[in-house]
Amino acid sequence: MSYENKILQMKKMLGKKAQKPVQVEEKPAFQKPTVPSYTQRWENAGLTRIDNDYGIVFKRQVHYPFTYQHGHYQLQSFFDALVKWQSAEFEHPYALEMDEKVLFFDTETTGLKGVGTQIFLLGFLEVTDEDFVLTQYVLADPGHEVALLFESKLWQKTATMITYNGKSFDWPQLETRWTLNQKQLPKLRTQRHIDLLHSSKRLWKNDMERMKLKSVEEEKLGFTRVGDIPGFLAPIIYLDAVKSGVPDALMKVLLHNEWDLLSLITLYVHSTNLLFEEASEESAKTYTNIGKWYADLKESTQSVKVLEKVTTRFDALDAGNAQFYLAMQHKKNKNFNEAIDAFVASLHFIEPRKKLQALEQLAIIYEHQFKDYQQALIYTLEGIQLINKTEEWRIEQKEKWEITWENRLRRLGNKK
Repeated sequence: MSYENKILQMKKMLGKKAQKPVQVEEKPAFQKPTVPSYTQRWENAGLTRIDNDYGIVFKRQVHYPFTYQHGHYQLQSFFDALVKWQSAEFEHPYALEMDEKVLFFDTETTGLKGVGTQIFLLGFLEVTDEDFVLTQYVLADPGHEVALLFESKLWQKTATMITYNGKSFDWPQLETRWTLNQKQLPKLRTQRHIDLLHSSKRLWKNDMERMKLKSVEEEKLGFTRVGDIPGFLAPIIYLDAVKSGVPDALMKVLLHNEWDLLSLITLYVHSTNLLFEEASEESAKTYTNIGKWYADLKESTQSVKVLEKVTTRFDALDAGNAQFYLAMQHKKNKNFNEAIDAFVASLHFIEPRKKLQALEQLAIIYEHQFKDYQQALIYTLEGIQLINKTEEWRIEQKEKWEITWENRLRRLGNKK
């Protein structure tokens, strides 16, 4: 063998490193938690025991006929709401298709935040061909959490979730608990979400003092709870039921959750009726909010339609804000004469910040669209006067506005 070949052979031998055997770390087998001693007592209270690979879950199920009355509405009015959305000539994020799978969803938890907070009750209400079905899953004890989450079947269901504050609380809380148990659970599916707290704030801003679901029920849905437990007591009641094994008070928590879910159906119906202007006992503020919502959704035609009805149905004082938002839509649509009429009609009935906006828009229209510099100057001087006399505005903000308005004043002076 030549010298060069020997060197190459040695390099190959030096380049070879001993291969260490790859050790596959075995996951420890899931240890099913022990069955609580109070299981039979909870079954006797009306709960059904469900066994799965991860422990046990307690289940309660109730069937409601379509004619079931909850407050002002029968549950079958949900189908009327669906029909309305099929005929809608506008887009809206709360619209549902007739064949869309819908799941009304609500939880009860052991706290409001933090990794230590667990979900102890998962509540679902869904539509079948024959009725509405309420299904509640109850955490047997904190050690059976994986069993509860797995039994929910949210890893295999695809549905539009309808909640009240679910986007901010219920669903994020569920995602947190799912992540903490991801080694045992299949992947959680992402769902479309309609949060009726958001719509309630949109509909009744400045018209309702409190937006708790109970307040909405009493003021808008015709439902008053009798014998309900306060929501903040639910975690205490659950933990006491686990400690003592006595389920009596816990069943009241399930009733509280049941009412929440039934009200989600009727609130969706009522909100739909309002969006189609088919609820007559609402205020000018509510319908103005609806018109503004459509404007924010870029549904100008629908916005104008709603706001014009407010201006004709209610007196000038109540319709001031509607005139302001209507004027903004007219200006956007280049209907400048209509915009001027609506802005002028709003001036004496809107709060100072909106009034300043209205004066600014009037000055802009007269200057740039009609070349009427004298009229633009009149509204500019009125705007400057408003800035100077309104004491509640911050000095820094007033100074910025003064610069803008003084610039407009000088420009108009040069054009005269």
